[in-house]
Amino acid sequence: MRVEFHPSDPKITLLIPDDDEADPELSLVVPAMNEQITIEEFVAWCHEGLARAGVRGEILIVDSSSDRTPELAVAAGARVLRTPKRGLGRAYIDSVPVIRGKWIIMGDADCTYDFRNLTPFVEEFKKGTEYVMGSRWRGSIEPGAMPALHQYFGTPFTTWILNRLYGSTFSDIHCGMRGMTKDALVRINLSSQSWEYASELVLKSVHLQLPTAEVPVTFLKDKEGRVSHHRRMGWFSPFQAAWINLKAMFIYGADFFLVKPGVAALAFGLMLLVALALGPVTLGGITFSIYWMLLGLTSAIVGLHSFFLGLLARSIYDFTGIYTPGLLERFRYTRAAGLSMALMGIGPVLALPFLTAYIDDGFGFEGDVADLGHLAVLGLFMI
Repeated sequence: MRVEFHPSDPKITLLIPDDDEADPELSLVVPAMNEQITIEEFVAWCHEGLARAGVRGEILIVDSSSDRTPELAVAAGARVLRTPKRGLGRAYIDSVPVIRGKWIIMGDADCTYDFRNLTPFVEEFKKGTEYVMGSRWRGSIEPGAMPALHQYFGTPFTTWILNRLYGSTFSDIHCGMRGMTKDALVRINLSSQSWEYASELVLKSVHLQLPTAEVPVTFLKDKEGRVSHHRRMGWFSPFQAAWINLKAMFIYGADFFLVKPGVAALAFGLMLLVALALGPVTLGGITFSIYWMLLGLTSAIVGLHSFFLGLLARSIYDFTGIYTPGLLERFRYTRAAGLSMALMGIGPVLALPFLTAYIDDGFGFEGDVADLGHLAVLGLFMI
């Protein structure tokens, strides 16, 4: 065994086994913390999976254990990246500079995902797929492997939410076994430090429009004597993990939460403002008065700002570089400034009745705002 230091962090060391693969095509990148019960069998599974798939590979264990996990892993033939305990997502971030394969498969070192069957992932990589998502629902789940709350509610529900937000068609966004090209991982530029890395990888694969596929995987229950990390952390851990995954979806979901609702609110508000600009309208016995117009004013302003904020967020998270040039083309400075100056010229003229009534009434107008004219409300919106 030899030891190398991480290229960018002196706190991290790389332990390299004597029988190290010199030129791997595939890197199995797997975080581990105190997995001495399973690590030797897991590394053996990885060797078997690589042999069955007919691919040259390295096994990279990203380890922050306090037990014998790292030494057992190296002895079994795995590279071990020794890192401080900083979170699951951070483990993958730390591994990027030392990954040598052009393809990557991620997973858990607890023998719950069957790494003896890597062939479906390798076949997809050979087809040119850049992001390969494992799916327990398309594969198999051993009885007792997953709590009922996770299997029948948590995972299906959060998967449904992500598919609705991003227009994707995944069946299992929380599957811990997934693959991608190293180039895709670099472009994804993972930032999540904890459990939310799983959702960030999925949704950024959608944003980047990566060629994507799903393959079936086998999910097994914990080995005798092993306690899962969620159970080690307490009953609240699964709920915390679910929330931080949802948070990642919300942060990157500007179109769903800002742009589309903003357009709807703006359209509704403008409809009321324009329809009532010349006075009340009665339809089917209902009179749409200036109070409806004030509702339209509020809706239009909130919608407009939501829409603009969504466009800003879209440009910030424009990982492909596709959206921003189009936005800059549509929202040119001279055009936007000219329109703004025109509205600021017309708006105060239309809203003048509000000011004159206020002054004429001794700076204390208490009359009916409807008497001042509906066009004045439209003027406020223009301002």
